[in-house]
Formats: sequence, structure tokens, C-alpha cells
Amino acid sequence: MKKLAVLAFALALGGCATQRFDVQSTGAQTPAYDEAQTFFVGGIGQSQEVDAAKVCGGVKNVQRVETQLTPGNVGLGLLTMGIYSPRQIRVYCTR
Repeated sequence: MKKLAVLAFALALGGCATQRFDVQSTGAQTPAYDEAQTFFVGGIGQSQEVDAAKVCGGVKNVQRVETQLTPGNVGLGLLTMGIYSPRQIRVYCTR
């Protein structure tokens, strides 16, 4: 049983992924916007939008936009057998 728990934990950590789009090379280290987006059944055929220009007060102030599948998101997906599969979205702005 202990080996199965370790294997499940390793698989959960191995499933993490980040997609990042850098607009500018300098800016804030902490996100101006950091929220979990709700998806179901792995997000197949679903989309959500965040207006990064609105978050940062103009398109020239956007530094980076990233989405991440965190270990917590993977854990929730495993608990619900993939029915609920959230993802984090973060928007970073220039200083």
C-alpha cells in the first residue's frame, strides 16, 4: 500500500505543466492576477479568457501570461477521476 501511495504521488508531480508567454523581459516577480480556472473532463472543448491588458492597465504593461497545472490541480483531478480539472492562470505586469 505504501508503494502505491508513493507511485501515485510521483505520477501526480510528474503531470505538472506550465505554458508561459513572455511579452517583456523585465517586470514584477509576483503576479497581479492569480486565479484557478474551472474546467471539466480535462478541459476538452472548453476555454476561458482573461484580459491581461485590463489587469495590467494597458497592453504595454503586460509582462507575462502563464497557465500552470499545479500539483494541487493534479490532485483534485485525481480525486474526481478527471471530472473536475482546474488550472492556474497568472498575469504579470511591469512595475
